[in-house]
Amino acid sequence: MARHYDDLETRGQDEREAALAAALPRQIANAMATAPAMAAHLGAVEPAAVTDRAALAKLPVLRKSALSAAQKAAPPFGGFAPSPGATHHVFQSPGPIYEPGGVGRDWWRMGRALFAAGIGKGDIVQNCFSYHLTPAGMMFENGAAAVGASVLPAGTGQTELQAEAAAAVGVTAYTGTPDYLKVILDKAAEMGLDLSRLKKALVGGGALFPSLRAEYRERGILCIQGYGTADLGSIAYESPGPDGAVEGMIVDEGVIVEIVRPGTGDPVPEGEVGEVVVTTLNPDYPLIRFATGDLSAILPGLGPCGRTNMRIRGWMGRADQTAKIKGMFVRPEQVAAFVARHAEIARARVTVTRAGEQDAMLVEVESPGGDAAAYAESVSAALKLKGEVRIVAPGSLPNDGKVIDDQRKYD
Repeated sequence: MARHYDDLETRGQDEREAALAAALPRQIANAMATAPAMAAHLGAVEPAAVTDRAALAKLPVLRKSALSAAQKAAPPFGGFAPSPGATHHVFQSPGPIYEPGGVGRDWWRMGRALFAAGIGKGDIVQNCFSYHLTPAGMMFENGAAAVGASVLPAGTGQTELQAEAAAAVGVTAYTGTPDYLKVILDKAAEMGLDLSRLKKALVGGGALFPSLRAEYRERGILCIQGYGTADLGSIAYESPGPDGAVEGMIVDEGVIVEIVRPGTGDPVPEGEVGEVVVTTLNPDYPLIRFATGDLSAILPGLGPCGRTNMRIRGWMGRADQTAKIKGMFVRPEQVAAFVARHAEIARARVTVTRAGEQDAMLVEVESPGGDAAAYAESVSAALKLKGEVRIVAPGSLPNDGKVIDDQRKYD
């Protein structure tokens, strides 16, 4: 079996950036021509001028809340995708949010992640992602077709039947949530069924904890995880090196990933935790700078698998940290506005606690100096609340992506 899905995965960085410079203007022009809501959101942008990441970072971020509001006003896609007649599927995700779906080869780009898991021709994949309303089942079905694997469309639930079917058809691979594979394996063992042919797994939709990955390894199963969304398809995926080691997630070749400071669209330095913002190059659903609400960070250098695209650390929590303090909502955007007022401030962090029976707000400011009293006035203007301000050394705040840390206990 070849080591890589195609030659795109091993391109040099200059070649990849040159391809990006050609693809970005085309996709933005396509979005403005086929998706009127996307065109309105982008405003008076000149597609030909957006040829690199720096230019892309100047465009506005699109949030799921805007997508939801637009879909309520103009169902089902809100003007962000062609009409349902131009798509093969219409899916519904929680919210509800409606997404288009296609049947072209690797439409959601899941093939790369499946290939990295060693899945291909001759494999029978037990696909335990849901086929009901949400697109996950079809996403992995479409990817399996791209790598030439057969599929047992199992969906969710009915574990005894799942175990019986896996044994009867000789399933060799699994796709689904990380923990459900263990449920099937344990049920098969209880029923005396042989699932020893199952050697590969690509999981998603939840965290693959190290202890669970180790248990699968002890059972002879290579289990890696992918990261994607219903709107965007595959974003990144793990890829083991020759010794089986996994170091971060490789960004898919069909998307552009930025890590930005929560509440802004500003890219953060390599290694700093921020919100994952994705631009997809899928012409059928041209989402530009779509904010996932997830936190991650860019990893330095290349992984051990030979793939050369950017790596991220994987899912590290949620970026939406809005908190209600003393009856007022405080949002990451407001904290970003406060920081923007002061060139010497690198970062700021709001910590919310309880003092007696009252909310207490501490604002820690990374600055080489400054006047705490003046900062306190600026905080009050930006956040509409008064709080204690503490000046801390640059680089001393935790690198966890948190802008607002709500430490109040509600139980």
